[in-house]
Amino acid sequence: MNQRCVHAVLSAVIVLVAGCAHEQPSAPSHAHWSYQGATGPEHWGSLSPDYALCSTGKQQSPIDVVSPAPADLANIAFHYDPVPVEILNNGHTIQVNYAAGSYIELDGQRYDLAQFHFHSPSEHHVAGKPAAAELHLVHKSASGQLAVVGVMLQEGPFNPGFEPVWRNLPVQESPATITADTIDADALLPSDRRTYRYEGSLTTPPGTEGVRWNLLVQPVSLSKAQLDAFRRIYHGNNRPLQPLNGRSIVRDTSP
Repeated sequence: MNQRCVHAVLSAVIVLVAGCAHEQPSAPSHAHWSYQGATGPEHWGSLSPDYALCSTGKQQSPIDVVSPAPADLANIAFHYDPVPVEILNNGHTIQVNYAAGSYIELDGQRYDLAQFHFHSPSEHHVAGKPAAAELHLVHKSASGQLAVVGVMLQEGPFNPGFEPVWRNLPVQESPATITADTIDADALLPSDRRTYRYEGSLTTPPGTEGVRWNLLVQPVSLSKAQLDAFRRIYHGNNRPLQPLNGRSIVRDTSP
């Protein structure tokens, strides 16, 4: 083959490869969202098709817990073990990733604890009243179903159970870091484990629905200094209340 033919063949190959590369599907984009302005909660549903449920969903969270129906529900069984504090600032909240092995049993189903994080002020309200902050413990079943345990945090006495996290609060957005401290999620819960329960969603994009919400009736206290330490990093990272749209809210009556 002469040199002109070789160049022609190479040129054709380059064009073919370039065309194939152009036809490869692009990676999905993650639209930026925030808690204010043009990327705030009222715009989440229009920022990306993946976020559409934030506008069109009928089972969105958070909600105002008003007039829950009393019911004798099976208690949630908590099986939390102490783990090293793996903490990050993800640009929206402070999150602690939880090592495998801890879980809850809810209506006979196991949900593994994946992470917990915080909102200030609280996202849920109870009878129209918010709390100073709110803790969300996010669990996932083997089939992918989500169950969140919410804890309302109010100003009160100093709470030593939160200190392994508070000693390591990352002020700036940062990747996950494993610290020398150990956290026991059980120490973050009140002694009374009764809950308000309803079907809802993630409170951040993409607003995934089908989330089993379990908001503990009894709040937990943090001192003003503890609350202020978080507020200096995040305050106003709470989604506004969403319409109930006929959903039922149940309050567990059995201790």
